[in-house]
Amino acid sequence: MSNTSVETVSSTVDRLKLGLAVLVIIAGIVAFSVLDDQPTVARVGIFIGSVIVAALIAWFSEPGRRSIGYLRDSYNEVKRVVWPTRKEATQMTAIVFAFVAVMGLFLWLVDKTLGWVIYGLLLGWR
Repeated sequence: MSNTSVETVSSTVDRLKLGLAVLVIIAGIVAFSVLDDQPTVARVGIFIGSVIVAALIAWFSEPGRRSIGYLRDSYNEVKRVVWPTRKEATQMTAIVFAFVAVMGLFLWLVDKTLGWVIYGLLLGWR
């Protein structure tokens, strides 16, 4: 048996697992909608249960394990980020607002000037 056929079988099995996971989530959504006469807590519980079961099914596929690894690595990167202080965030926000206001004024002046040049001087409209 060649590597290609093994990868295809693995890939097909992984597709089936991911397809089953999607179907489980869809079943949870349908159950949430159909069981509208049941208490909300039960309906939400069924939906959350379907998401958990789908995650477990996806966990046993190669793309699912890669996705979980990616999420774990992303979380570790977020923990390493040096977040700005409240004062720094406020100052940067004020700078952005000031820049937007100045650029808005500048673009308005450019628009009015071009309108005056094109319509007033070149076309003679008033």
